[in-house]
Amino acid sequence: MDKKVRVRFAPSPTGGLHLGGVRTALFNYLFARKHNGTFVLRVEDTDQNRFVEGAEQYIADCLNWCGITPDESPVNPGIYGPYRQSERKPGYRKFAEQLIHDGYAYYAFDTPEDLEAKRKEIPNFQYGQASRMDMRNSLTLTINEVEELLAAKTPHVIRIKVPENENVHFNDLIRGDVSFETSLVDDKVLLKADGMPTYHLAVVVDDKAMEITHAFRGEEWLPSAPIHILLWKYLGWESEMPQWAHLPLILKPDGHGKLSKRDGDRLGFPVYAMNWTDPKTGDVTKGFKEMGFLPEAFINMLALLGWNDGTEQEIFSLAELEEKFSIERISKAGAKFDFEKAKWYNHEWIKNASADKLQSTVKQLLAENNIEVKDNTFLNTVIDLIKDRCTLLTDFVAQSSYFFTSPATYDEAAVKPKWTEEKAAFFTAYAEGLNQNLSDATSAELAFKALAEEKGFKPGELMLPFRIMLVGGKFGPGVFDIAVLFGAGETKNRIEKAITVFNS
Repeated sequence: MDKKVRVRFAPSPTGGLHLGGVRTALFNYLFARKHNGTFVLRVEDTDQNRFVEGAEQYIADCLNWCGITPDESPVNPGIYGPYRQSERKPGYRKFAEQLIHDGYAYYAFDTPEDLEAKRKEIPNFQYGQASRMDMRNSLTLTINEVEELLAAKTPHVIRIKVPENENVHFNDLIRGDVSFETSLVDDKVLLKADGMPTYHLAVVVDDKAMEITHAFRGEEWLPSAPIHILLWKYLGWESEMPQWAHLPLILKPDGHGKLSKRDGDRLGFPVYAMNWTDPKTGDVTKGFKEMGFLPEAFINMLALLGWNDGTEQEIFSLAELEEKFSIERISKAGAKFDFEKAKWYNHEWIKNASADKLQSTVKQLLAENNIEVKDNTFLNTVIDLIKDRCTLLTDFVAQSSYFFTSPATYDEAAVKPKWTEEKAAFFTAYAEGLNQNLSDATSAELAFKALAEEKGFKPGELMLPFRIMLVGGKFGPGVFDIAVLFGAGETKNRIEKAITVFNS
């Protein structure tokens, strides 16, 4: 690669950031890191009708949470700014006018009503080779008529004039040679009536201005590729055109069609990186972060949706991904999203995380549930004891709350049917002797079993009641590990409190 690698993630600030968008950002980031290049965030906010307040900051927050912070962006500009398309607005029209001057584009004065009438008249109407000469544009009007309309500031758009019966082809870094017949391509709008460029013109002008060398984007943009190839050619920049890579779609769990927000709503999983709050309605769409995912697990999962390193390895840190990523290993086929697999990644990352890393998150989750943690060392011990049992970070609340507050209720249905005075006497005796027998889990278990045998019980009959006395239900790590962590005093208090409830 002769030129320094420059890639860009160019989202529109219109709402929540779909995991497909994050994966596009991730693959851009990884490619840049692999080749000592630059990762650019460019905000494509030219569609003012769809612009949503706060969405740009939300996109930046998502990328920061994922650990793939851009090298250049609206908040960290380089020499290629501005990094918001709306701030580049004055520069686009001259290129659209240049295309008209060179015969590659034209003014179109058709009103929305004109276009709607055509759509009703002609099924699947397309503004292009077959219809352009029947419309109200600078190809059908006289020069004087066009000049008068422009002088009167008559609303108009500028459309590309797609050539007839040509074959447009390019090399896609993932798909190889891709070709399109221009007879199937319509005359896309390049500049809208409000003076804003459409994506088609803006993406070409901006990629040229920002010296982008490689353009990664979703497969759904493939049909637009011939327009962009033609624009690079018509503007005289063909030799500077970036190399293209159209990423495979992320598919619904059943493999039929692109994964959407509606699929997540229907099947009960997030498709956004972080919670998105609609500023108009106040509706909150849940994200992976708030559901309890570690960013490392989220990124790991996304990387393997459509890419692998050719081995059986599934757990990758971001540093490993930076080292091993290659375009050659990106699949052409769509990747089915599997939420159970996503949770598996998260479980693996939680299990392997240190208590120190998890501490602040777990402490905050507990605080949100009105559980105060005063001793961080104790909390770390608890985290190490229970993290293997947590698939989501939010699981730490249920799995650890009983370490900080005595159970308010018990699973009495699991105990009372077989509860006897003899069992009550056993636990009373066991509680009395705890001071001598709670130095470690092994000796605590041996003392428990010895007393059970002495009192004529099988230890298995007593283990479940003991667990429920300590934690309130049939869950948690080893019961003697819990008791040792509580200490003799707290364990005795919980046994005595539970006996009173079970005896009632």
